[in-house]
Amino acid sequence: MSAKNIPIDERVPFVQKAAFGSGHFVLNLLPGALGVFMFFLLTAFGMDPFLAGLLGGLPRIFDALSDPIMGFISDNTNSRWGRRRPYVFIGAILSGIFFVLLWQLDETNSVTYNFWYFLIMSMVFLVGNTMFATPLIGLGYEMTDNYNERTRLMAFSQTIGQIAWMIVPWFWVLVANPNLFESQAVGVRQLSIMVGAACILLGLLPAIFCRGIDSDKIQNREELSFRTIFSNLKTLLNGIVLIAKNKPFARLCGATFLVFNGFQMVASFSFFIIVFYMFNGDYGLAGNWPAWFSTITAITTAFLVIPIVSKISDFAGKRNAFIISTALSIIGYILKWWGFNPANPWLMFMPIPFMAFGLGGLFTLMLSMTADVCDLDELKNGMPRKEGTFGAIYWWMVKVGQALALVLGGLVLSLVGFDQNAATQTVQTMTQLRLADIIIPAVTAAMAIWVMWGYDLTEEKAEQIKKELVRRRGEL
Repeated sequence: MSAKNIPIDERVPFVQKAAFGSGHFVLNLLPGALGVFMFFLLTAFGMDPFLAGLLGGLPRIFDALSDPIMGFISDNTNSRWGRRRPYVFIGAILSGIFFVLLWQLDETNSVTYNFWYFLIMSMVFLVGNTMFATPLIGLGYEMTDNYNERTRLMAFSQTIGQIAWMIVPWFWVLVANPNLFESQAVGVRQLSIMVGAACILLGLLPAIFCRGIDSDKIQNREELSFRTIFSNLKTLLNGIVLIAKNKPFARLCGATFLVFNGFQMVASFSFFIIVFYMFNGDYGLAGNWPAWFSTITAITTAFLVIPIVSKISDFAGKRNAFIISTALSIIGYILKWWGFNPANPWLMFMPIPFMAFGLGGLFTLMLSMTADVCDLDELKNGMPRKEGTFGAIYWWMVKVGQALALVLGGLVLSLVGFDQNAATQTVQTMTQLRLADIIIPAVTAAMAIWVMWGYDLTEEKAEQIKKELVRRRGEL
């Protein structure tokens, strides 16, 4: 289906697409900046590596629990501004403010004080961030009910979101630059203020300009009050059980878990390979090559891969687009064997156009297909629609898998004999690390293709579901 065949009333206006994209920029900027700044807990604030690891892992458990609750709340909210937008508005402000406060650490404080300050503020920050992120994802699922327009909306938002990843790698360079900041600690504190302000300004835009489904059309909402907390919890658990039985959604979650977390397991390996294999452990010679590798990957994903994946989806369907893009990413992973070449550093960019199809195709298509699955759930289980809960469970699975991937990635580094205290690594270690960098994401990507092979929610089925839902609601 071409763009001209999408009915005008089913298209998302450009202003709304841009506003939704700005929200996704924030969704990517906050975790990206958080990941970079976490490194400076060690170097700038003297945090013990084990304690820093706890600060990275413990808040994820809290985050995974809060997401489904926020999704349920937004699904059952009824206000003059809709189900999602009030939370997005408040959440954007809280996310920005709490992110700034999170990083106002003082290097002269004791490690114990900074540990507890950061742990408590991480929980507070995640409350605001969950209030922003979970309803925003749900809002995107309901901005259009057109099969192909959903993909275009997600493609546009993912493109804007990738801009954050073009910026984030350079935070390393900025914070460590003595000409900009008198110390790394000062750099983190001041740069966090800029990040927080940007997140507030850009995060408010989807709350102001985006429009979701008319909440008056949502029936059978649960009453939200302190009196109904326990009955709400029971309803939430029953909803999660129903969602878990949704086979197309289970395939989306399984494929995402494999592709994303296979990539996450080896995400840091490229940095180590560039430094220790290509430049023999010389950080000075490695210079900005790792940052450029990440930035070029983000640029390629945003302006080459995502538009191509969107076009493939138009003509071949979302499932086939996923299979094609994931297969191309496997080619990219294999090409890394020749791309990381000490004799010619420029070859490191050769695999990127293929590798970028992995994550670039993944979230563009999976977010679009999740919106289709929400229609299927309404058809089978009735109102209220559960976009917020679906989105929360999907990202809960991503976050839990990411935490697992980080642990397994560290295990792989240990198994190949990587020594973080050594100036150089052995030939055997680097060979095994390079093989792991290729084999792990290639195998998980191939498994994801197998999982998605049986996905059967086609455009034709999606259109039939939409027509039946329209008939049920009595809409014209």
